[in-house]
This record gives sequence, C-alpha cells and structure tokens, in this order.
Amino acid sequence: MLTQVTKLTLATLLGASVLLSAGCATKVTRLDASEEVALSDRWNAKDSELVANEMITDMLSFPWARDFELKNNNRPTVIISRISNKSHEHIAIDTFTNDIKRAIIRSGRADFVAAGDERDAVREERRDQELNARNAKAQGNETAADFALSGSINSIVDQVGKQRVTFYQVDLKLIDMESNREVWNGQKKIQKLQQKSSFGF
Repeated sequence: MLTQVTKLTLATLLGASVLLSAGCATKVTRLDASEEVALSDRWNAKDSELVANEMITDMLSFPWARDFELKNNNRPTVIISRISNKSHEHIAIDTFTNDIKRAIIRSGRADFVAAGDERDAVREERRDQELNARNAKAQGNETAADFALSGSINSIVDQVGKQRVTFYQVDLKLIDMESNREVWNGQKKIQKLQQKSSFGF
C-alpha cells in the first residue's frame, strides 16, 4: 500500500514528465515558399533563385543573343553543360540548374534544350513510341544547342571569435558551340555573416 509521501512523489514525477513532454513538443508552421527563412549562413533556396535570375539577366544583356537572332532569324538555343559544386558544403546543384532553366525560358530571349540523363530519357521514350505509337516522333529531329552554359560554385569560410563570414562565388560562362568562343562570363558573389550564439556554431 502506497504511503502519502510515495503518492506525493509519484504525482510530482508525473507532473514533471507532462511538463517536459509539453516543452519538447514540435511546432510546424507553413510558410510562403517565396519567403526567405535563413536559419544559418549556408547556401539556401533563396540564394539559388536570386543568383540564377540575376546571372541569366546579365547573360542575356550581352550582344551574343541579339547578334545570333539577327544572323539566324531565330532565338539561340542553350544547353547546360555542367555546373560543379566546389564549395565546402552540400549544395543541391539540380535545384540551381532548374532555377537557371526557368530564368532562360521565362526571358523569351533564348530557348533551352535538355541534356544528360534528361535527354537520354526523352530519346528512350521516342524509341518506345516507334514501337508502340501510331503518331510516334521521329528520331534525328532534335534541336541542336547553339550555346553551352557551364560553371561552378565556390566558397570560403572565415571565422574569428564569435563571428563567421561565409563567402560564395558563382562563376558561369557561355560558349558558342560552333566557334568555341566564350561569348559571356558572369560572376556573382554572396557574403553572409553569422553571429555565434551561446550554443556555438
């Protein structure tokens, strides 16, 4: 049989357990996808979007696009050759690449063609159509790329005491596929300052 003291102790422990459970509860808030939420100085989705939009706007302001259209009476076609992550952290290159694609297509100044695995998947689908579809799309009618876009993302981290600065540099270049001329070279830099909290980095 439980004594009064034992009952009181159990009640206290139970109450403390309930309070701890309530304090550890997780709260999730749905946010607008366009709103930036910077929890750290790491590269984030907003960086990817802003850098892509600014760099493609700069790229299309150079004379290569206008000159190509005047000469060929058609918009230039761009392919993304390769964008490498050379930074100190994991960066979702596919997300950055898709932001670049959207910026190019949205501009209306250039067209975009698929590359790599995406292109191979489309070719495989056409081969399947030839066997199984009445209105199959013929092989060998792809639009060739006129220009190839490539580049890299680099980073430098500088930390002293309670402050850390993370520096990102994105370099992109556009190559004329026919002449191998470099018709545009762009660079975008981002610096982020993070103050050290009482819990450290």
